[in-house]
Amino acid sequence: MRRTSVVLAVAVAVGIGQAALAADTPTVPTVPETPAEAADTPAEPVVEQEAIDALKAMGTYLRTLKAFEVVSDFTVEETLDDGQKIMNAGSAAYLARLPDRLAVALYTDTSERDFFYDGKTLTMFGPKIGYYGSVPAPATVAETLEMAYERYGIEVPLADLFTWGADDDGSADLTSAFFVGVSQIGDVACDHYAFRQEGADWQLWLEPDDTPLPCKIVITATDDATLPQYVSRLTWKLDPPIDDAAFVFTPPEGAQKIPLRELPPEGDAAGGDQDG
Repeated sequence: MRRTSVVLAVAVAVGIGQAALAADTPTVPTVPETPAEAADTPAEPVVEQEAIDALKAMGTYLRTLKAFEVVSDFTVEETLDDGQKIMNAGSAAYLARLPDRLAVALYTDTSERDFFYDGKTLTMFGPKIGYYGSVPAPATVAETLEMAYERYGIEVPLADLFTWGADDDGSADLTSAFFVGVSQIGDVACDHYAFRQEGADWQLWLEPDDTPLPCKIVITATDDATLPQYVSRLTWKLDPPIDDAAFVFTPPEGAQKIPLRELPPEGDAAGGDQDG
């Protein structure tokens, strides 16, 4: 998949924007019947058209939404030097009016970040440290998220919510895709799909019928030997009442404006990590 990918959630959910603030420190694939067979004959990857169509239907539906509020309650694993895994929890609340308004409030066990995009300016604010930075932004949410990543290394978890359904949706990069079954997620019986691509295995639960909203996502980073997981439950509110002021950053008393740190040119050494 391309850069703006659901897989990014694993890497960025905890440390989002750390370096940007300059002063901010079915048919399941066949399983061999015996252990010997398993060792000698790995299962052939399966790419089911049903699963690909489900992704496309989700993207098409998401692109019809003009305004929404969605909350992601998530957990993400990190691995200590001795190999023990620690599970961190967090939430990300998104308020969007497309194509050109977005506000995100991200809270984890270790950091807080707020993002405001009013159609002209992108602002990132660290409430715990009292610093914020603002930069001119492109004309749409999707373009702004891409610019934030390319220029400043800022990645917003689940940025796919604003890009799925585009021509280059990344489905060509999938090496495995299949329907698992139906699972109860809260009050909704969701269709459960599993996907694989280079660096990640991921699962997606979609609401059925005419509103294929993602209601749960699980991602396993397979390019890490410890296989850390990211798990997100999504709660949607469609067409909520929205005030323009929700997308405009008003600095609280005592907040200090600082430059956003741009990424160094490719090949140069990056600066040290900060947190806040």
